[in-house]
Amino acid sequence: MWCISEIDAEYRKRMYKVLNLYSEDYNPQYPIICFDEKHKQLIDDTRSKISMKPGSPEKYDYTYKRNGTANIFVAVDFKGGKRDITVTDRRTKKDFAFYMKHLVNETFSHAKKLRIVMDNLNTHTYSSILETFEFKEAVELISKLEFYPTPKHASWLNIAEIEINVMDQECTGRRIGNKNNLINETTSWCNDRNEKKSKIHWNFTKNKADEKLSKLYI
Repeated sequence: MWCISEIDAEYRKRMYKVLNLYSEDYNPQYPIICFDEKHKQLIDDTRSKISMKPGSPEKYDYTYKRNGTANIFVAVDFKGGKRDITVTDRRTKKDFAFYMKHLVNETFSHAKKLRIVMDNLNTHTYSSILETFEFKEAVELISKLEFYPTPKHASWLNIAEIEINVMDQECTGRRIGNKNNLINETTSWCNDRNEKKSKIHWNFTKNKADEKLSKLYI
């Protein structure tokens, strides 16, 4: 779990900031949105599958055909039981900026500000938004966002990783041959999770961090 032998002050500061955020009561006007991305290889079968039947799982041949790759953006309001899944060709600065705009204007349009927890990828910056949109639009969009980067080597703090693991187990962790099918599958899965208002319960608190990691602090 730990990639470093000592946890310095900056690491601890960022970790506490995220953990304190997670400990807040749910506020739909200022939702906590955990954001991450998943790279997905598009793989098609070269031979027909044998459908599952009672007592026998689905069977498919080991040979396959590559059809390129896609990117899956995942944003989850884990306390409100709402998420958004969007498939793109890439994950550039422009893709990131447009996805943030999508979250603000469409998915969470009721909110006054989105507090976004995410990793330190170089596209995950306010400057990506400034470089993509006209200045006035960019500033207005940024005013509705607050970024909370996780510490380096601490992506485990991002609850979006849990959501992606569930998505892999139930939807994307198998062969999907093309982008359209991937969009259809992830959209259906996302809609089902949202209808059920599926939430994620986070139990790792600041006190537990101190108890578990205090010997690593410097």
